[in-house]
Amino acid sequence: MDIDIKELEAFACVVEKGSFSRAAEALYLTQPTISAHVASLERKLGIKLLVRTTKEIYPSDAGNLLYEYAKEILRLRTSAVQAIKAFSKEMRGVIHVAASTIPGQYYLPKMIQSFRAEYPDISFSLQLLDSTEVAEQIAARKAEIGFTGALINLPKCVYQPLAEDRLVIITPNTPKYQSYLATGFPIRQITQEAFISRERGSGTRLETEAFLEEMGVNPKDVRVAVEVRSTESIKQMVSEGLGVAVISQSACEDYCQFKKILAFNFDSVNLRRKLYLVRHKNSILSPIAQTFYDYAAGYYSGKNEPR
Repeated sequence: MDIDIKELEAFACVVEKGSFSRAAEALYLTQPTISAHVASLERKLGIKLLVRTTKEIYPSDAGNLLYEYAKEILRLRTSAVQAIKAFSKEMRGVIHVAASTIPGQYYLPKMIQSFRAEYPDISFSLQLLDSTEVAEQIAARKAEIGFTGALINLPKCVYQPLAEDRLVIITPNTPKYQSYLATGFPIRQITQEAFISRERGSGTRLETEAFLEEMGVNPKDVRVAVEVRSTESIKQMVSEGLGVAVISQSACEDYCQFKKILAFNFDSVNLRRKLYLVRHKNSILSPIAQTFYDYAAGYYSGKNEPR
């Protein structure tokens, strides 16, 4: 059985666009050509791939199965073309990256700047999400490389440690909290405070809950006043006296420098958590993405830091 890749491409595009006419526009073909490709594919396979009604077109169960394979075949075709271009020393293109807040805002900018000094024709499409969403993007192959603040248990994701990130408790810079500077912030006091928290799914949220449990504090006893998706919002709220929070030390250095907030370390307990590099278990990265992945894997170990 000989299946033409153009037939697969036409079929996949109809599934994605939900229309023969829109698929024809996207592929710069005529609608009869698209219909002929799909009909040929159905004839060769001996099964109906698309369900057509007066209102919509959608894949049959067999069509859904074929669509998953078609996506992978078309992705491999794109990767093959990119590999040949890379072989000819043409390192250019866009790398699709998904990153959670801490690595995305406080670790990636310096790394990308350093990388682009060596590969100026490579650019980045960056999505800032929470750690769970990053893992989901990688599992769905919507991003090539991910950066997370926690290990998210998805079987299609493979993790590699990137760097260590220290957590600290931040408080308003008021006399009440200044009195703890000499003695340290009493951890059980956290259950008496209004707490500003990252959203569920955030790596910082997961690590904070693990830290509290290690210190003998039940996370359910913490009185969450506000949940936000932004570390910057947390710092602003704490500086205005709304409550206390646990965030990355690297994220709060600017507010501490200008004395907007106070930060408390806990030397007696391991408040360090790892940041991770993540990729799809079964995907072959494009050559430029593989180059960046290898660069990122060695960056914070000192192997690829700028001289």
